[in-house]
Amino acid sequence: MSRLDPIKQYYGETLQRTEDLKTNACCTIKNYPPHISEVFALIHPEVMEKFYGCGLTIPTALDGLKVLDLGSGSGRDCYLLSKLVGPTGKVVGVDMTPEQFDVANRHREYHRQQFGYSESNVEFILGDIEKLDLLNFEDASFDLIISNCVINLCQNKQAVLQEAYRLLRPGGELYFSDVYSDRRIPPHLLDDQVLRGECLSGALYWNDFITLAKQANFHDPRMMEQTPITIENSSIAQQLEGINFHSITYRLFKLDQLESSCEDYHQSATYRGGVAAMEDLFILDQDHHFKLGHSTAICGNSFRMLNQSRFNRWFDFSGDFEHHYGPYSCCNQSSPPMDSNSKQSGGSCC
Repeated sequence: MSRLDPIKQYYGETLQRTEDLKTNACCTIKNYPPHISEVFALIHPEVMEKFYGCGLTIPTALDGLKVLDLGSGSGRDCYLLSKLVGPTGKVVGVDMTPEQFDVANRHREYHRQQFGYSESNVEFILGDIEKLDLLNFEDASFDLIISNCVINLCQNKQAVLQEAYRLLRPGGELYFSDVYSDRRIPPHLLDDQVLRGECLSGALYWNDFITLAKQANFHDPRMMEQTPITIENSSIAQQLEGINFHSITYRLFKLDQLESSCEDYHQSATYRGGVAAMEDLFILDQDHHFKLGHSTAICGNSFRMLNQSRFNRWFDFSGDFEHHYGPYSCCNQSSPPMDSNSKQSGGSCC
């Protein structure tokens, strides 16, 4: 039996709808922003019913982008993106489970009509996201790559991150949600089919994820949001006693000059407005919010993330990299809280 067969079976046969899940690891979001909920109302019921994700992997400023969804499942996020990127954008979904692929693929015409497009801007490919090099994607061919609670299912997570970096255009980003643990999962639990299918035994310890991300050249990962995962099934809870899990959404930019730590160059950025759903407040990550018309001091990495990405046209910038003033005063240098009672935030370090 292939190492992938149990996962294919779990998502293709064992799970028939969201209610079949034994934990909330793949359904932690309860309330979606209005602009997302409006599109959900247009998506086919079967696509919605058979989707298993753990976060909202849809950033802002998407018009005209070319997007790749890793582990697209029933296609919910692909069709959501199809509407948000518009008819000039393109969305490609990759999934290894034939049953999920079939659900997604057979509703392409339905959504083309729902969105009023002359032709579908969505394509689905049956494939393994650990072997993206076999799918003939060109280097630097995507503006955005997303994934929703899938990378934890992969054995070779490093391969996924490295290929994502290769496929992104300079200034592009990997924006994804996944499950993380507050310690490394014991070896005897790693191959448990139910725990793996529920996105738990494949969860990365937070510090190990940061290491892997940086090894793939995604320096300074930025946390967008995090949600504790509850385990209502008593048998599963007993197996995992003492381990805390969170669903976390990260933003990783492909920028060659990002530094391994936050450095002070006396720079600032002013949000001019204009990003849909962020008219008055632009959110770069959970620690960096930019009020409309307000000059905000930032570190060199944040400066580059805004100045050298698609967000550039909505900001005015002050400063350069001519003079260095030492380390930037960090707002957070530790791992995210894995205790639901903790008030500490987590993510970027400036």
